[in-house]
Amino acid sequence: MSFRNILVVLRAYPAGISVGAVSSAVEIAAALAPRVSAIACAVKPRVPRSILGNALLDVSAMVGEEYRKSEHDAERLLEAFEEAAKRHRVFGERILRTCRPFEVPDALAGCSRLRDLTIVPMPQGEHVSQFDAQWDVETILFQSGHPAIVVPADAIAPAAFDTVIVAWDKSRAAARAIADAMPILQTAKHVRILTVIGEKPIEAHHAGAELAHHLGFHGVDCVVDEVNADGRSIGDVLQAQVDAHDAGLLVMGAYGHSRLREFVLGGATRGMLSKPPTALFLSH
Repeated sequence: MSFRNILVVLRAYPAGISVGAVSSAVEIAAALAPRVSAIACAVKPRVPRSILGNALLDVSAMVGEEYRKSEHDAERLLEAFEEAAKRHRVFGERILRTCRPFEVPDALAGCSRLRDLTIVPMPQGEHVSQFDAQWDVETILFQSGHPAIVVPADAIAPAAFDTVIVAWDKSRAAARAIADAMPILQTAKHVRILTVIGEKPIEAHHAGAELAHHLGFHGVDCVVDEVNADGRSIGDVLQAQVDAHDAGLLVMGAYGHSRLREFVLGGATRGMLSKPPTALFLSH
């Protein structure tokens, strides 16, 4: 099993990513697959139906200008992608879509269904931009049927994921993520299985050792780490382990509960998405 066809999501204005983030995403994708494509959505805001508002503020013209900025930025990012992908000899296609804001997540998920993996560089910026990007990732995970890699806004792409941490709690989502990430685990130099104890019940003792035994059948040598939460959140523990081992990738299952409960109550996945400590490999 391997990745053959990868999609990179390029977020354009108003919550755009940098050209550097495009290059980093392409470098990651090129290390994993021979064909890489990219999609960018030019966002077309809806014009409010207010005669008075249009008369006083010329809202239609303002909306048109915002759309032109988004379209221009989307083209700029796609050009940067094509240049980088051709340099790595993995260029597939560039896809430009015009979408209303609420149509963007579904458009991304639709394209992701026909790829093995989707890479999503996170934008820099304020809370609203981050929230929109997180919603895009959630929709891709829930609707595409494939995994995603979320890349932090300030990440510098490694040539390969040498050190990978696998978050393991014996859940279905974690098992799915590990199976989906197998091509990466098999080529990583160091794989560390992390089980956090003292935070929630784990079905059996030595859960990490059992997973290491399973991964051994796939040629993956692992180190098992059992870390006591000691009152810390799962996110804080994961952050500390990523920092301690300089991990380039964290593999974890997305959403251990229902989507609504995670949205309302938060959780390890949402915490990681809000501030990724490193590149995140997520599956649902």
